[in-house]
Amino acid sequence: MESLLDQFKFRDAQFEAMNLARIGNRYITECEPWKVWKTDQKRCETILNICLQLTANLAIAFEPFLPFSSKNEWDELGSTDLLKAGHQLGEPALLFEKIEDDVIQKQLDKLEATKKANQAAQYKAAPIKDTVSFEDFEKLDIRVGLVKDCQKVKKSKKLLQFTIDDGTGTDRTICSGIAAFYENPEELIGKRILFVANFAPRTMMGIESQGMILSAVDADESLSVVTTTKDVKPGSQVG
Repeated sequence: MESLLDQFKFRDAQFEAMNLARIGNRYITECEPWKVWKTDQKRCETILNICLQLTANLAIAFEPFLPFSSKNEWDELGSTDLLKAGHQLGEPALLFEKIEDDVIQKQLDKLEATKKANQAAQYKAAPIKDTVSFEDFEKLDIRVGLVKDCQKVKKSKKLLQFTIDDGTGTDRTICSGIAAFYENPEELIGKRILFVANFAPRTMMGIESQGMILSAVDADESLSVVTTTKDVKPGSQVG
């Protein structure tokens, strides 16, 4: 262990420390002191003494890896009499508390909330794009559509397929690469969303997409489909 630590081979050194624990586990399993006690108490005492000496050595061997939980008497590592005859053992207790999954998740949620709060505090809007004429804007036909169905496109991690009532009497299909932001796309059913109606159709994963869903990207890079605050009729124009 000393040689490996001097060479900064910490993983290998830790493996050797674990080997000491493996030796102890194998020793007590093979010697079976719980059975030997019935026929040879002195032999049983010897077995337990060796196990305790190994345990005391482990407290030193793991000091480089668990500095706040181990005993630092490095020069004594390898001794067979770390615990003297008559040494009183303390009450056994767990050195480390098991961390349950819900506790870990709580901390992860806390970190994520802190991250989002920091992002919101530092948020600055993206620069305004170059000026366009009003006539150019008028070329876009932005309308309100009622989402009748929304589901993930098979074999695609990105696409959602929207079936939209656009007020024409014929349902419109639009594919949008926002699946990562909607774990349950069914929650969008019944929403009145905004879409660009006069883009040329485009085939995506074998599906003809007839327009583009409008979405807003937040400071934390999450995404939200743009909706209306009132139950506007499908097909209503935005302008």
